[in-house]
Amino acid sequence: MSVKIAPFESTPTESIQSTVNLCRTTFRSQKTKPIEYRLTQLRKLFWGLQDNSKALVEACKRDLGKPSFETYLSEIDWCKNDIMFVTKNLAKWMKDEKAPDIPLSNSLLNPHIRKEPLGTVLVIGAYNFPIQLSIGPLIGAIAAGCTGILKPSELAPATAMVLKQVVEESLDPNAYAVVNGAIPETNALLNEKWDKIFYTGGATVGTIIAKKAAETLTPVCLELGGRNPAIVTKNADPRLAARRMLWGKVHNAGQVCISQNYIMVEKEILPAFIEQLKIAMAEFFPKGQKLSPDFARIVNNRHFHRIKKMVDDSKGKILIGGEMDESENFIEITVVQVNDTKDSMIVDESFGPLIPILAVDSVEEAIKNANEVHSTPLGLYAFGSKAETNKILNEVTSGGASINDAFFHGSIPTLAFGGVGDSGQGAYRGKASFETFTHRRSVTTTPGWMEKMLAVRYPPYGDAKLKQFRKMSEKKPNFDREGREIKGVAYWLSFLGALGSEGPQGALFRCATNFCRLAILEKVEKLQQCNKCGNAKLGAGSGFWDAFLPDRE
Repeated sequence: MSVKIAPFESTPTESIQSTVNLCRTTFRSQKTKPIEYRLTQLRKLFWGLQDNSKALVEACKRDLGKPSFETYLSEIDWCKNDIMFVTKNLAKWMKDEKAPDIPLSNSLLNPHIRKEPLGTVLVIGAYNFPIQLSIGPLIGAIAAGCTGILKPSELAPATAMVLKQVVEESLDPNAYAVVNGAIPETNALLNEKWDKIFYTGGATVGTIIAKKAAETLTPVCLELGGRNPAIVTKNADPRLAARRMLWGKVHNAGQVCISQNYIMVEKEILPAFIEQLKIAMAEFFPKGQKLSPDFARIVNNRHFHRIKKMVDDSKGKILIGGEMDESENFIEITVVQVNDTKDSMIVDESFGPLIPILAVDSVEEAIKNANEVHSTPLGLYAFGSKAETNKILNEVTSGGASINDAFFHGSIPTLAFGGVGDSGQGAYRGKASFETFTHRRSVTTTPGWMEKMLAVRYPPYGDAKLKQFRKMSEKKPNFDREGREIKGVAYWLSFLGALGSEGPQGALFRCATNFCRLAILEKVEKLQQCNKCGNAKLGAGSGFWDAFLPDRE
């Protein structure tokens, strides 16, 4: 039985303002704040995804040639599992928090943190994971108690229409809506005032959105891309590295923002690594990628030509693959050995099935290259010894990192995900999704009976009040003018707790023993000095003292 999907239709721009106003009015009515409302919406969204699974699978196949397995793995089931996790933990997340590090004098004010929804939000999705990158942030917005509008990517038109159906059938129409369209519709949305904008996509559009949001001081969460490096050292397992890095480009035909953009391999292991790539390729696709139902297509003709141009302009040598078919937007996994970081395969993010390989002499050279190509990539991938991978983590900044694998950190729905620098700002997934749409509001309550205690703050002021206030609030430094720590009581108390015993009683016992030992040693030293002049009645070597004396040899 074939699945019917409505043809893509843009939302009339003249209707956008009224839709936004309706969502904003619903939020101000306090309707979305109770946990019962939020849970109901999330549960209904779960069943909306479940009931429309076949349509979503078909839509992803039409838009991206995405295999059914990948659609369930990283799209539908991913979102359903995220909903399950959120609904089980939402009550805990919503609870007020006790404010940390509060002085005793201020604890009487009951300082605490309330978790409040930001308001009405805009979520702009991306085409490469058209379900996950749209519904994922929306889950967080609903959990936080926000209302909002979802704008799916028009580059995945079939999926956008199914998502519209899911939202309209599952969620409160007064609180949540889908706006479909391209640039005119997006501009109309950006002209509205939002309480937060969540965008997933490229840095160019992300910059436009950030500038527009800045005009109204609207906070943004930007999930962008990056020229993500992978480093394979001579101490890595070449088979493991090859299989896992290859999968990083096979999945969704490399149209993954956190996929490695290029791989630097130490020369000593390069031949073995390339050989293992060939072996893994034959294993993954015994009849070739073009005939395989497990390999996706490039989203459209424009991106096909963009990726093709990167290969055409490269000065490197094609080692594996290279087949392309414009009629199907098919590009085979293409492994190219390049000569330097200025090659067309490295200077831009391919967002496709390209694997440029750059040979390096050392880990230090690889780190230097990574920092020069992109100082703040979205992902980082390292294969090697523990010392080498720790060195790479320490010296290369990235939004996230996977050691001995391809973007595993980005595939865990409960692990916070986000960029750094120009690869993005903010994070989401699991609890982080709730937090990104939540305002942490600091609240205190001052009892009436404290009025006399607060009299010091009221005018008229004077030296006496200033002295009293400073006596109550001033903190003395635990360091001198040279920046050196002054080892006061706090230091020695912490020293006491680190004497090597479990629990305070053991620490106290060891402390007492050591003090006794020091006192006895001091006594013995005096006795030994007296023994030299014949005045000692008891000296070392008597047996009793030897039990306490250290070996003097």
